[in-house]
Amino acid sequence: MKGVLRQAMAADVAGMQRVRHRVRENRLVSTSISDQDVLEAIERTGRGWIVEVEGEVVGFAIGNFVSGNIWALFVDPDHERCGYGRMLHDVMTDWLRSRGVERLWLTTEPGTRAQKFYEAAGWRFAKVTSTGEHRYELSAEA
Repeated sequence: MKGVLRQAMAADVAGMQRVRHRVRENRLVSTSISDQDVLEAIERTGRGWIVEVEGEVVGFAIGNFVSGNIWALFVDPDHERCGYGRMLHDVMTDWLRSRGVERLWLTTEPGTRAQKFYEAAGWRFAKVTSTGEHRYELSAEA
């Protein structure tokens, strides 16, 4: 069944957290990201989107328009390679640009599929962070 892309709402947070816990790479520490943190990210400092299949969240993305940070982009492993990551990426980056954000940034673990995904989408390596992650940036011209 084809996934449906829509803006995330408070009622989606549990499904978003479920997806986040199921990913194999770039796992965020569960105790550091509360439901309240997600709500703040989708309602006040940015916006989130989900892809749902048969009413179940199978992927989500959150972009912060204050900092230009891609806060999250995750797809449930059972729904990878369906194009959902790219759908989420594109709607998120387009929205951030529409808000006047000229330089987007994110961090990801080196050597992951996520790194390859972002490079294929035009993101450019900027530096290695103090935690060993790689910072990538995407300018408005890309």
